This record gives sequence, C-alpha cells and structure tokens, in this order.
Amino acid sequence: MSSIAANGPLVRNPAAVLHTDRLTLHASDPLLAQAVSDFHRRNVAHFAPWEPPRAADFLEVDATRGRLAAEVASFANGQMWRYWMARKEAPLEIIGQCQVSMVARGVAQNAWLGYNLDAEQQGHGYMHEALVGLMRELFSPQVWLHRIQVAVRPDNAPSLRVMARMGFQEEGLCRDYLFINGAWRDHKIFARVNPDWPRSEAPPL
Repeated sequence: MSSIAANGPLVRNPAAVLHTDRLTLHASDPLLAQAVSDFHRRNVAHFAPWEPPRAADFLEVDATRGRLAAEVASFANGQMWRYWMARKEAPLEIIGQCQVSMVARGVAQNAWLGYNLDAEQQGHGYMHEALVGLMRELFSPQVWLHRIQVAVRPDNAPSLRVMARMGFQEEGLCRDYLFINGAWRDHKIFARVNPDWPRSEAPPL
C-alpha cells in the first residue's frame, strides 16, 4: 500500500491486512479498541515482567481507542506499523500483536520489531506464523526493507526461541537498554537482513 506523503515522497507501506494459514493480522484501527483492551486486560500479569511502565489509563477502552487512532496516522506516514492478530475461527478476539517501529529509510532501510502473545495461546506456533507472514511483507518489493532488528531480554526464553526459529542472528548485548518492570534491563540485539537485496544494490532515495 504505497502512497504519497503530505510532504511529497513515496511512502512504501505494507498492506493493512495480512493473512496466514490460521491468522488474520489487522493494522491498528479505533474499531478494534474493545478487543485490544480485552487482550491487554487478560494478560496484565503475563506481560508485566516484560513491558515498560504504562499510563494509568492504559487499559481503558477510550484511551486504547485514542492510541489506535494515532497509530492509523503513523501507519499511513510509514513511521510505525502495528498489527493485531486474530485466529480465523475467532476473528473478534485479539490474541497477540506485532509492531514495526522506528522505520528508517534513506541509506538505512531498516526498522525495529516487537511482539507479544496471549498467555493462553502459547505453544501453538501462532507468533512464528504471524512473523513469517510479516517478514515476507516487509522484505517484499512493495515495502522493501533491508534489515529488521529486535531487542530481547536474555532471560526471555520464549522470545529467544522465536528468534532462533525465525533465523535472526544475535549481534551483541546492550547494557541497561530499556526500563522494564522496575529496573533498567540488558537486551540482546538480533537482526535479519533481506536475503533478496544484493549487497551492492543501493537503496531508493
């Protein structure tokens, strides 16, 4: 879904809806506010060890609707792309999300990936399936990113398994990288490079 931004340049965005065998990934939309709020409420304890501090109204539907509306603009501008995951047999229940943020074009052509999954949906391969579909879109000619990076805490074993299964390569350790669950936490940095982008091919500027 490419478009012309307000200041003129072409914005190469992914599709607003992605499909995998079992899942539908929907870009942020205020109409998802209740389902997204329910997802976060169900998983407060599950996500607490891994998430940064949140605003006091983070779980409220109205606040969620406002965030989703802001993310619609960020998606359109090519700044951040967030997708909410639903199983095809239960399309109204959000079971996870994956987001691509800090999208850098120019000579970088890279972005940062993040994700989380409902506590009750662990162990079914849903996150791997969603990320395979998302990475396929991000490395496609339509979006054409060169590199995706991920920061993972060394003690987050499920996420480390996702990185290994997805073929991300560990590149180093960032000390005290993010403030999570009451303290500054170290994070391992992983990355995956677009295999279809020749090393001598310059980015579109």
